[in-house]
Amino acid sequence: MLYDIIVVGGGHAGCEAALSSARLNNNTLLITGNINNIADMPCNPSIGGSAKGIVVREIDALGGEMGRCADKSHIQIKLLNSSKGPAVRSLRAQADKITYPKTMQETLKNCKNLTIKEDIVEDLIIEDKKVCGVKLENGEEIKSKIVILTTGTYLKADILVGSERTRSGPNNQRPSNFLSDRLKDLGFNIQRLKTGTPPRLDRNSIDYEKAQREDGDNQELTFSFDNKIFYDVNKQVPCYLVYTNELTHQIIRDNLEKSAMYGGYATGIGPRYCPSIEDKVVRFSDKSRHQLFLEPESLFYDDIYLQGFSTSMPRDVQERMVHSIEGLENVKILKYAYAIEYDAIDPLQINYSLETKIIENLFTAGQINGTSGYEEAAAQGLIAGINASRKLQNKEPLILRRDEAYIGVLIDDLVTKGTKEPYRLLTSRAEFRLLLRHDNADLRLREYGHEIGLVDDKRYEQFLLKKQQINECIEILKNKKIGVTDKNNNYLQSKNSSKISDGITLYELLKRPEIKIEDLKFFIPLNFSDEILDITSTNIKYEGYINKEIKEAKKMREQDEKLIPEDIDYNNVKNLASEARQKLINVKPKSIGQASRISGVNPADISILLIYLKRRGKHE
Repeated sequence: MLYDIIVVGGGHAGCEAALSSARLNNNTLLITGNINNIADMPCNPSIGGSAKGIVVREIDALGGEMGRCADKSHIQIKLLNSSKGPAVRSLRAQADKITYPKTMQETLKNCKNLTIKEDIVEDLIIEDKKVCGVKLENGEEIKSKIVILTTGTYLKADILVGSERTRSGPNNQRPSNFLSDRLKDLGFNIQRLKTGTPPRLDRNSIDYEKAQREDGDNQELTFSFDNKIFYDVNKQVPCYLVYTNELTHQIIRDNLEKSAMYGGYATGIGPRYCPSIEDKVVRFSDKSRHQLFLEPESLFYDDIYLQGFSTSMPRDVQERMVHSIEGLENVKILKYAYAIEYDAIDPLQINYSLETKIIENLFTAGQINGTSGYEEAAAQGLIAGINASRKLQNKEPLILRRDEAYIGVLIDDLVTKGTKEPYRLLTSRAEFRLLLRHDNADLRLREYGHEIGLVDDKRYEQFLLKKQQINECIEILKNKKIGVTDKNNNYLQSKNSSKISDGITLYELLKRPEIKIEDLKFFIPLNFSDEILDITSTNIKYEGYINKEIKEAKKMREQDEKLIPEDIDYNNVKNLASEARQKLINVKPKSIGQASRISGVNPADISILLIYLKRRGKHE
């Protein structure tokens, strides 16, 4: 049987790739090593977080599934950085590790055009540098028009605990032992990466009196813009905060040579922004303590995830490290921490569409591209599924700009800068954070989702109504002017705001930092939902900053529209710095804008390149 699209791997990238492919009417096959492990969460029990929560909202805006699944299965949720500016706010939920995969698996099983097969893919069928299907470990061949690899951390995966090295995927699952060798033979640059996971503790052996309780927010929150509530705000499960101490740090320092990383047993490069606890102690030696979170993994079993305590120390050392922490003196370790090494490809060898540059019709998404995190993987899977479908339809790929989505930032960073360590999205990676907010992901991306075919008419009509209400609210505030009266000025003074000596519109009044949009209800009724009022308030209060970012984004867009011919030979461009020349040859940027974002390509190199292209254009 000939499939339209085969997705290899059932992690978060594979789920989104398979669903988007099938929902766009492609005959899709998802192949995974263990059907029961589809959408598994082998590491942290959370969805979202700084920047990542915004990505989940973007996935939902485009018609993906992660946000809706998280809304149905979390046991706690909160809005991070709610006291800070709107650019850094994002949702984070404690997902139930039993309910989340089960919910996603049901969605996959009930999806039309989608078949799920349990097996291991160890080779690709290639003809004339074009993928035509996959080969299973038993030699069976399955043909398809497109293949999407979402293999996660399973390529030649090794589990490391101290000096022990075991060939295994996460949670003792079977790894893929030969596929990365095949990719290397095809011309892909393979790099060895490393990540890790902390120990799991028995919830009943923790002394919670010595820990600080961390509850979910007391307001209803959702990742999905459908805004359906599946939980009781008053019945969320708490997390707890504890800290390492000097004794913990001394145990780590005394045993550094026994860890996989510092003992020389690890060869992969680990994530800089999610380091192991031993790495934290070495790199931040001035810190007397590091915070750790006790996070429940599920309502159905007793494992508590010790967030922030990833390590590859031997088990006996882990025991002493954990027991040195106040509140965990008598804790029982249910699962020991470990590091995991795996193969990944160099993301400089993929296009913006996530199709590889080396093999036509072969797409890659998730940790195989060098990223870390469930959210980054799901976002890539969604984009790969969309663009694989669009290629079959002979349509242009969906390529999101850096000012349109964190997903755009993620993919542009990968294909332009590459990565030598597991890449993690951070708000600091985005130049236009005020444009890429938690509250406006649908305003940025839902049009795309509807045009592509993943957002149905009903959801799209709700979105159009939301846009209409935002515009109506803004117009009301622009047109309503309040006069100088004792009543009005007394109210303003009660809010520590200066009196008015002339009439003022509510639009201008709201720009005062001390005035909230709820205060305007004193002057006129505002019959809009909190969601509409919140986004209206942000748009008005930050109007100047938003317009400045829009202006800067336009400049970047103009640079991105200056395309570089595919047949350019950078060796013919005189006076380029040698590093810039080599980077340009390796990356093969599509535009001047992309070229300017390559590490090692300086403004002077861009000027030289622009002059060369201008002269070349005159001679063509």
